Amino acid sequence: MSRSRLNEFDLTFGQKLLQMNWMFIILLGVTAAVGVAMLYSAAGGKFDPWASRQMVRFGVGVGIMIVVALIDIRIWMKLAYPFYAVALILLVMVEVKGSIGMGAQRWISLGFVQLQPSEVMKVALILALARYFHGANLDDVGRIHYLIVPLMMVGAAAALVLRQPDLGTALMLIASSGAIFFLAGVRLWKFGVVIALGLAAIPIGWQFLHTYQKNRVLTFLDPERDPLGAGYHITQSKIAFGSGGVFGKGFLLGSQSHLNFLPEKHTDFIFTMLAEEMGLLGGLALLGLYFLILVYGYAISVQSQNHFGRLVGLGVTSTFFLYIFINIAMVMGLVPVVGVPLPLISYGGTAMLTLMFSFGLLLSVSIHREVTIARRGSEEEV
Repeated sequence: MSRSRLNEFDLTFGQKLLQMNWMFIILLGVTAAVGVAMLYSAAGGKFDPWASRQMVRFGVGVGIMIVVALIDIRIWMKLAYPFYAVALILLVMVEVKGSIGMGAQRWISLGFVQLQPSEVMKVALILALARYFHGANLDDVGRIHYLIVPLMMVGAAAALVLRQPDLGTALMLIASSGAIFFLAGVRLWKFGVVIALGLAAIPIGWQFLHTYQKNRVLTFLDPERDPLGAGYHITQSKIAFGSGGVFGKGFLLGSQSHLNFLPEKHTDFIFTMLAEEMGLLGGLALLGLYFLILVYGYAISVQSQNHFGRLVGLGVTSTFFLYIFINIAMVMGLVPVVGVPLPLISYGGTAMLTLMFSFGLLLSVSIHREVTIARRGSEEEV
C-alpha cells in the first residue's frame, strides 16, 4: 500500500480515544468489581491481602490496556514474532532459574514482581499465529507442509510449559491455538487426525504424567475414591454449590468458604464461593457479564477489515471463553482439576495483567478496524 494511501487510515490521539469501545471497558470494570467483592469476602470481610492488591492490579491493567489499544495494529503485527521469541526465551529461563512454588517451577523473580512466562506466552502465541496466517490464503492453509511452522511454534511453547509442570496452561495453549488454526481455514478432517493421534497417544502420555496429575484424572472419573485426599477439592466444591441454592446464603455468609472447607477459594475455586453466597442467580449474573464481553469481542473481531486483526481479536476472545468454560466446568466436576483461573475474578498478578494486555490488543483491533494490511501476493505494500 502506498504511503499516501496508508495515511488515510491514520488516526490522531483524540480520534483514537473517541473510537475506544468504552462500553466494553465498563463491562470489564463491572466484572472485575465482582471479583474484588468476592476476594473481600474470601478474606473474611477485609480488603487485605487479596482485594486491595487485585484493585491495584486491575488499575494498572487498565492503563496497560489503553496504551496497547492506542498503538497501531500494524505495529503489533511487526512485533508479533519478536514478542513470541521473548516469551519463548522467558520459558527457557524458567528451566534455568525459575522460582518454585506449590511443587512447580513456573515463575521468574524480577525483584518487584513474580512473572509467570506461560501467561505471557498465551498472548505471544496468538500474535505470532495471527501474523503467520495473515499472509496465507485457503490454498496455503490446505497444504500440510505450510502448517509445520505454526505447529512447531505451538509445540515448543506447550512442551516448555509441560516441563514446569503445568498441564492446564499447556492444554490452554493448544486449545487456543487450535481455535486460530480453525479460524484461519484449516480443514476439519485435519483436526480429526490430530485428535485421533492424541487419543492414541494417551497410554504413552499417561506414563509421563506426575502422580498428582494422574490423581486428578482418576478423581475426575471417581470423586469418591479419595474424598479426604485427591478428591477433597471437588467434593467440597460440589457441597458449596448445592448449599447455595437459588438465592445463596448471603454475602460474607458462605459456610464452606469461611470455615475453610473450600480450598483455593480466592483463586481457582472462587466461582464456587460466589455460587454459595450469591446462589444460582449470582452465578447466572456473572455468566451474563461474561456473555456480553464475549459478544463485544467477537463483534469487534469480525468488523476488522484486515485479516491479522480478525485473527488476533478472535484468538483473544476465544482464549477468554476457554478460561471461563474450563474453570467453571472444573469446579463443577465436569472436567478434571487443571488449575485454570477464572478471568477478572480469581486472584492473580501475571494472569490479570496479561489478560488486560490481550484486551488492549482487542481494542486496538476495534480502533484500527478500517486499516487495511496487504496479504502475500498483493501488489500493495504495508
